[in-house]
Order: sequence, then C-alpha cells, then structure tokens
Amino acid sequence: MARPGLLVSAPRQLFESFFCPTERKRLDRAFTWERIEGGTISREFRRKLQTTDALITTWDSPRFDQKLPRMAPRLRIIAHCGGEVKSRFAPSLFNALTITNAAAPMAGATAEMGAALLLYCARNVDFYRAALRKKSNRIYQQVHLHGAPESMVGGTVAMIGFGRIGRALVDLLRGFEVNWLVHDPYANRALARKYAIRFVGLKELLSRAHLLVLTAALTDETRGILGRKNLAALPDGATVINVARGGLIDLNALRKEVRSGRLRCALDVTDPVEPLNVNDPLRTMPGAIVTPHIAGSGLHVRQEIARVVLDDLQEFFSGGQVANRVTTAMLERMT
Repeated sequence: MARPGLLVSAPRQLFESFFCPTERKRLDRAFTWERIEGGTISREFRRKLQTTDALITTWDSPRFDQKLPRMAPRLRIIAHCGGEVKSRFAPSLFNALTITNAAAPMAGATAEMGAALLLYCARNVDFYRAALRKKSNRIYQQVHLHGAPESMVGGTVAMIGFGRIGRALVDLLRGFEVNWLVHDPYANRALARKYAIRFVGLKELLSRAHLLVLTAALTDETRGILGRKNLAALPDGATVINVARGGLIDLNALRKEVRSGRLRCALDVTDPVEPLNVNDPLRTMPGAIVTPHIAGSGLHVRQEIARVVLDDLQEFFSGGQVANRVTTAMLERMT
C-alpha cells in the first residue's frame, strides 16, 4: 500500500527540536512527508493541503477555521505537537476530523518547574541571595542567633487546578509531607483518596494560601481568577506561583501587589503578554521571579511529544485506536 501523505507545519529549527534523527527515520518509513514553513495559510500551503492525508502542527503553525476540509479534501487527521488545540482549530473540525494532542509529556516537566519554584520560594532563597549581595555578613549572625524559619516540609500549599500537572506535582513532592489544599470544582473527589489533598472552596483556599501554585487550564471560568479582589484575599506575604497560563492572573493587579511588598510571585507564564516587555518592572522587581515559559519546553519533552504524535499517526493509519484524540466534549475544560 502507498504510504499516507503527511504535511508538517513547522520552521526547520523548531521541527528539528521535536523530531530527532530517529523520529525522522520513522517519518521516512511510514509516510510520504514534507515540511512547510509559515504562520499563515499561504498559496503554497493551500496547494500542499489539497493532497495531504495527515497534518502535523506545531506552536508556529497557522490557526485553521471551518474551511479546512474544503481546502484539504483528503485530510483525515491532525496531530498537534503540544497540548493546546482549542484555540488553534475551529470547534467543528473536532467532529469532521481526528485531532490529537500530546499534552502528557509536558505535565511532568511542568510539575518539575512548579516544584522548583515552590521550593525556592518556600525557602525564601531570593531574600538570602539579596542579603549576601550586600557588603555585610549580618545575615550570618541573624541566622546563627534566630535560625532560618522557612520550610515547606509539613507545611500547607494551596493549588488551583488538579489536572495532569497538579497530580504530577503532588506526586513529585510526596516526601515533603505537604498538606495540599486544592480548588478544582471539576476534579473527581475520589482523587482525594489517592493523593494527599483536601478539596476546598476558593474562598477558604485564598485565605490560607501562603504558598499558592496555579496549574489550572485557562477557560472562560478560570480566566482572571486571580484578579484584584482575589489577590487582595491572599494573606500578607503570600507567594503566587504560576506554571499554567498567564491569563489566570490579572497581571496589572499582581504587579501592584508585588511592588507594594505585600505579595511575592514566581511566574513561568505571562501569556498573552509574551514575551514580557523588556521594560516591564516584573523582570527586575524585588519579590518577583519571572522565567521565559521554560517549564514544558525542554528538548527531552519535545522529543517525547514527537514520539507520541507519531504513535498516534501510525495507529490511526493502521486502523487502531488513537490514544490522544481530542473531542468536542473535552474542549470546555481545556485551555
């Protein structure tokens, strides 16, 4: 049988960061494939879509509306290198085509970033680093006499969202005997028997959230969940850690709280304001840690994503069950 035609939408360097030589050999064996660049649907893109059976998309691919089946009459499956598909494809396409994502490989890496930021903030490392930048050894005397009070062991950590990332984070930190308070109206309450967590309402969670980590999807319901009012409900000295989506937080309101010294933050995401303006005070503000969306972007993560994508494509064309299909019923709770 002829190999299915496959079009890969990605610039060369991004493509190579996902598809190592081993995975490129898999592409060669299983498909007649070619790659196209560009974030818009150009005339060349349209021409290639007319004859392809499958499409791989990446973060730099165009968005596709309901006209795609007419542009690509042979297209049967789209495999996305990443988790976010809701904003990339018109809702009707999820019924017209098989659309898959590859969110699982990013969950562990994002949880790792959440754990790193939690531990860094819980131990107040920035404070001690700043103290040692001064031409003084007073901090040694203070610690000697009074001890360092900061620790997360046996303490309470609050979390908004309990999907893949949240569960992976709790697993990573099991040895720290953390008391987890979780707000997620949609999570199965039976998860509290498997994980050392307690589900609580948002009001209770905010009032006790000295350490608050966000792992929730960005939906109409969660957008801006940490606005001015809810930020004000956090205890003085609380730290907000976001490894999920920037849109969960009102960045202007958070900036004011951190500038005042009442709150601290550690943000791996600020989207849709990404990249963060070079003059944004959060980049240098005391009490703020900002990293450039690195949680799920490791090379090992990308190469695992490529394996997941190719597994689904090969399973599809062999008539098997695709593991990572996204359905319309799933969209409401997805970013």
